[in-house]
Amino acid sequence: MIDAMYNIRQGEIHSDEFSDVCIPLENSLSEEQIDVFHKILDCVSETAAAKMRAAYKVGFKDGVALMREVQE
Repeated sequence: MIDAMYNIRQGEIHSDEFSDVCIPLENSLSEEQIDVFHKILDCVSETAAAKMRAAYKVGFKDGVALMREVQE
């Protein structure tokens, strides 16, 4: 359930700075290099998403514990 709530809140995170760097870099690479670059980006994105999801779960559970404590 917490995963579903997290996924609803997450949109595409897009940084202008990232685009400013990536687009010229991709334009300078060969097709094979672009494929490798995209695979690396996918790995980094998956790792970052897993860490953010774990942090969201911890924060959510901490928030619930705090609400319970306040109600007691």
